[in-house]
Amino acid sequence: MTSQPTLTQAAHGPEGTGQPGSGLQAGLKNRHLSMIAIGGVIGAGLFVGSSSAIATAGPGILLSYALVGTLVVLVMRMLGEMSAANPTSGSFSAHADRALGPWAGFTIGWLYWFFWVVVLAVEATAGAEILESWIPAVPQWGWALIVMVVLTATNLVSVGSYGEFEFWFAGIKVVAIAAFIVIGGLAVFGVLPGAESDKAGIGNLVDHGGFLPHGAGAILTGVLLVVFSFMGSEIATLAAGESEDPQRAVTKSTNSIIWRIAVFYLGSIFVVVALLPWNDPSIKEKGSYVAALDSLGIAHAGQIMNFIVLTSVLSCLNSGLYTASRMAFSLGERGDAPKAFARTTSRGVPMAAIIASVIFGFVAVFFNYKFPDSVFLFLVNSSGAVALFVWLVICFSQLRMRKIIQAEAPEKLVVRMWLYPYLTWATAALIVFVLGYMLTDTEHDGRDTVLLSLLVAAVVLGVAFVKEWVRRGKAAAVPAVGDSVDQPSDRVPE
Repeated sequence: MTSQPTLTQAAHGPEGTGQPGSGLQAGLKNRHLSMIAIGGVIGAGLFVGSSSAIATAGPGILLSYALVGTLVVLVMRMLGEMSAANPTSGSFSAHADRALGPWAGFTIGWLYWFFWVVVLAVEATAGAEILESWIPAVPQWGWALIVMVVLTATNLVSVGSYGEFEFWFAGIKVVAIAAFIVIGGLAVFGVLPGAESDKAGIGNLVDHGGFLPHGAGAILTGVLLVVFSFMGSEIATLAAGESEDPQRAVTKSTNSIIWRIAVFYLGSIFVVVALLPWNDPSIKEKGSYVAALDSLGIAHAGQIMNFIVLTSVLSCLNSGLYTASRMAFSLGERGDAPKAFARTTSRGVPMAAIIASVIFGFVAVFFNYKFPDSVFLFLVNSSGAVALFVWLVICFSQLRMRKIIQAEAPEKLVVRMWLYPYLTWATAALIVFVLGYMLTDTEHDGRDTVLLSLLVAAVVLGVAFVKEWVRRGKAAAVPAVGDSVDQPSDRVPE
């Protein structure tokens, strides 16, 4: 079993010297962590992918968001319990390594890294499309290159520069979506002065084929479409290792996850499906949020939303690159990735891990442009299934880690999972049920999505077992060599 770094090592390096290779440093301020935690649950997928989700489930998509939101709250509570006791850049991967074994930490760490590398491609393409519409003289691939290079440079400077950029990116997202909810909510209840919409009203939830126009099964189909947009809430637990007070940061972000999801996800989606009938053609043509703003007669709604989406894209790219590099750093520290990934600059930046993540991100961008008509949806869906795998491993890790923490340092249980272990088992069962249901879904490619995601997971798991087998073989060979050299009289009985 690999040894876990202490809190000091994980957050500040072995001795906090600040010299090359000394480890990560505490460069994130409390305001950075607060905004990273709030903005982490507002991904670009909420703005980009919600229209297809609404078309799939109708107003019932609210139940899909509520179901995934509940899962996220429960999983984050488990993760918060483990991370508050041992904040580390590896977060759940490091916890799985200790609780379940090196194979689990290796597998879930690389799957998560793969997820965020894919996100880099998806978000870079989405951002490039918006920028090209504003300045067509620069081609899409050029804009994708520019935004990737700029944010790579930001991450290479210091963790503080990442935190500062994310503070402002997330701040714009939060203000924008809060304003959308307030203005849209006033229109829905008929108290917005000058609103031009004649379609708004609570009746939209049931007047057009019912609350579940495609049946109850569409709720679970919608789950896989929306689960992608929830990934990011766990970033605060990774970033906490580079903050001034890791335990406080994890505790605060964990305790606030409920209202963040309720307000930003359920609140905004409720406003969309109440402002317009779920089957209004403009939702699919313009996008759900643009169509909602247009229905209120707000001038330049499309450009306003494009700016907000672009901000979300840049935020997601910024955080995606940070998250992928820190996971690669943690894997390198534990010997599950090249040792170069665990080396840092004098500013505490894992340069090799960042550059490697960017390179693979560019490869993914190439495939996205090579197959523009199919890759985007495939990447969204396959990443959603990987998210469920990650959450499942967090459940099983927490079941074991609670006992380890209680035995070693019970005073560190400052965050506790509710109704342990029953609610943890119930959460794991719900995740397995959702995956099982998706295997029966052929209409929306759910079956293919889960099978492809399982294939990726199986390949990574196979590599993990081969690596462990080789490691054990080398460990067993060391005393064998000594036996052929040492004389029996020289051996010291144990």
